[in-house]
Amino acid sequence: MTNFISVQLKKASEVDLAKPLCKFIQQSYPGAEAQAEHCRAAEELSRLRKSALGRPLDKHESALETLLRYYDQLCSVEPKFPFSENQVCVTFTWKDAFDKGSLFGGSAKLALASLGYEKTCVLFNCGALASQIAAEQNLDNDEGLKAAAKHYQFASGAFQHIKDTVLSALNREPTVDISPDTVGTLSLIMLAQAQEVFFLKATRDKMKDGIIAKLANQAADYYGDAYKQCQYKDTLPKEVFPVLAAKHCIMQANAEYHQSILAKQQKKFGEEIGRLQHAADLVKTVASRYDEYINVKDLVDKINRALAAAKKDNDFIYHDRVPDLKDLESIGKASLVKSTPVVVPLSQKFTDLFEKMVPLQVQQSVSVYNQRKADLVNRSIAQMREATNLANGVLASLNLPAAIEDVSGDTVPQSILNKSKSVIEQGGIQTVDQLIKDLPELLQRNKEILDESLRLLDEEEATDNDLRTKFKERWQRTPSNELYKPLRAEGANYHNILNKAMQADGQVKERYQTHRDTIALLCKPEAELNAAIPSANPAKTLQGNEVVNVLRTLLASLDEVKKEREQLENDLKSVNFDMTSKFLTALAQDGAINEEAISVTELDRIYGSYTQKVQESLKKQEEILKNIQNAHQDFSKMKQSNNESNLREEVLKNLAVANDNFVELVANLKEGTKFYNELTEILLKFQNKCSDIIFARKTERDELLKDLQQSIAREPSAPSIPLPTYQTTPAAGSKPAASPAPTPAPRTMVGTKPQPPARPPPPVISAASSSSSALAPSGTAAAPAAAPAPTPGASAPAASTAPSQAQGPPYPTYPGYPGYCQMPMPMGYNPYMYGQYNLPYAPSPVYQTPGQPPYPPPQQPGYPFPQQPYYQQ
Repeated sequence: MTNFISVQLKKASEVDLAKPLCKFIQQSYPGAEAQAEHCRAAEELSRLRKSALGRPLDKHESALETLLRYYDQLCSVEPKFPFSENQVCVTFTWKDAFDKGSLFGGSAKLALASLGYEKTCVLFNCGALASQIAAEQNLDNDEGLKAAAKHYQFASGAFQHIKDTVLSALNREPTVDISPDTVGTLSLIMLAQAQEVFFLKATRDKMKDGIIAKLANQAADYYGDAYKQCQYKDTLPKEVFPVLAAKHCIMQANAEYHQSILAKQQKKFGEEIGRLQHAADLVKTVASRYDEYINVKDLVDKINRALAAAKKDNDFIYHDRVPDLKDLESIGKASLVKSTPVVVPLSQKFTDLFEKMVPLQVQQSVSVYNQRKADLVNRSIAQMREATNLANGVLASLNLPAAIEDVSGDTVPQSILNKSKSVIEQGGIQTVDQLIKDLPELLQRNKEILDESLRLLDEEEATDNDLRTKFKERWQRTPSNELYKPLRAEGANYHNILNKAMQADGQVKERYQTHRDTIALLCKPEAELNAAIPSANPAKTLQGNEVVNVLRTLLASLDEVKKEREQLENDLKSVNFDMTSKFLTALAQDGAINEEAISVTELDRIYGSYTQKVQESLKKQEEILKNIQNAHQDFSKMKQSNNESNLREEVLKNLAVANDNFVELVANLKEGTKFYNELTEILLKFQNKCSDIIFARKTERDELLKDLQQSIAREPSAPSIPLPTYQTTPAAGSKPAASPAPTPAPRTMVGTKPQPPARPPPPVISAASSSSSALAPSGTAAAPAAAPAPTPGASAPAASTAPSQAQGPPYPTYPGYPGYCQMPMPMGYNPYMYGQYNLPYAPSPVYQTPGQPPYPPPQQPGYPFPQQPYYQQ
């Protein structure tokens, strides 16, 4: 009998996993310590891949263990990194295990930016190596038999798992070796061989012949099914088919032989002879058809001896009638094997390199939770700040507290002096002028970065469209216009942000021009400021009035409310709660995360008391302002009514308003400057995304062009290369060379090697002729003139400077794909208009799933800048 069938390993191209994974880690994990730890794990994963796939593997348990560890790590990182063509892009290139290649090019291969493809190919190699290890076992002892059975069943399970998952893992047509039909057949072959091992063990252990017959019959059934699955398909190596057919006959013959022994024991001598005759016919078929693949001489001799003895005894003693084959009872079947299911981890020595990294689904949930939290906190802070601005505006319109401090009528009120001092300390009018001057330069820098990024996309897309038009259906890769849709949407979003920022800049400049003169007046020394304020008759008689006392009490209460708000705002910002453990628990218990339900419950528990205090503060201020307005009406009636007093009060009001506008303008301009600077960093990252994907697309394009050139060169329609004269003209006295016969099927031949043709007379050979004749296989006649050859233009494709496989920096991350990590935009309180909810509470990046928009932030009418991160003062 022959050796068992084993499967060849697929060959993989070299890939650097560390670089794209580290880049994603650096973008997604802010902590330096976490980054360093995760990057070390990524480098270890890359080394593990090189150890598992970058060298020939011995047919040994340790080599299989390395493959299993790498497969387990792939399963571990899959939920933690967004591997795809558009995000963490790593292009894996694998060759077809059964493709022998051709004269003009390499074997069939497939390159995909899919971790599922890598897992499938690695699992294929696990099954293939397990089959090779099983085939190397010594089947003369129990240890070898047990090891072989275990590995064959594991290989069967691995191939069955690929059959069930390959189409969903690749989302495109796989190579032949990992197609569902091929791996399904391989799974059945491995199962048949495992059953045969159990038959051999039962025979070695001298179990009952009835049991052995059933085991052999089941193995024959498995082999027959495997042969039926592949006999009309050109997927597996040619030598597999005769082996399967021979094994089917051999196992059936063994079943008949052992069943004949059982018949003899039951004194059914005619049945014994009938079964032995059928067994003899089966092994005779094997010996005549498949002798070059399987040696059945020993089995033939054993069956023939038993048949001769049975016939002799029956002829001389029993004279039992020999039944026809169709009248014999069918032999039962007993299966002792099953495909080992693929349950991760497969390796007994598995240690998760990324154990401390949470799954991507948890990262997404935490990110959305942080966005919800940021919206809630920003909304509360915005309500308080808007109320404070409203209170300041009301007091400025009533000239409070300056009106009740203006006792002399010819000196600057203390509140105005305090405002003037504050403006001067902040740089006064020069500060505003410089900030306004810097904005256009920052805006222009951002516009140039964005325009350059989109220009790169336009150029690559135009190149892709040209090649698609040229090669048509041969150009099999994702069109650039589809791949760049998320990037272009992101670029359009940045354009809108810049346009709104320009509008906001105009609003700031317009407000500044309106209040510039009054702000400049506040910057004057006290003497000049006093001279610019009209004098009025003294109002000393009002100072001891009850109305003035009420106003002062109300103003003090309002100041207290403002201070409470500042503390409440700090408290809201300082609250922090890590939801990772909550989401991990939910994922472990339910297998999924209901982020909205969990987040809403936790936010209500954590922030419920704070939001209640905010509403109480707003209501308290509303009552105080109402009382202030009523008291001020009484105060105004008591004041002397003359033109000088009214004019003085109007100027004091304008100075108070100018101070408020100065504070807002400086805050606006600083916020705008900070926004532009942070947007520059974001746009530079966007530009890097564009550069990375264009680099990867260029490398993929060069690789595809190279494959297309080789494919065109292999086409049979290519014109033939003229042969040198000495190869077409027979030498003097020699016969013309006969045309080559068709290549026979693989067969073990014993004989002499074919002799080379007579040496021709030495010709004058050109360089081109020499290169042509060098393609003829050694030890054979010269190639015929009609041999297919590549077209002159495609025979020697230009050497490409690109790497041998499409491997480059990882693709950037886009919305609309699993594990989408949106670039965090700068956040901040809207300094330009009241009523906005953009506050300095920075949300984390937002992840989203396909078809689901990111969690929408509250609408910000009129506020052009994204929110800025909050920094502790």
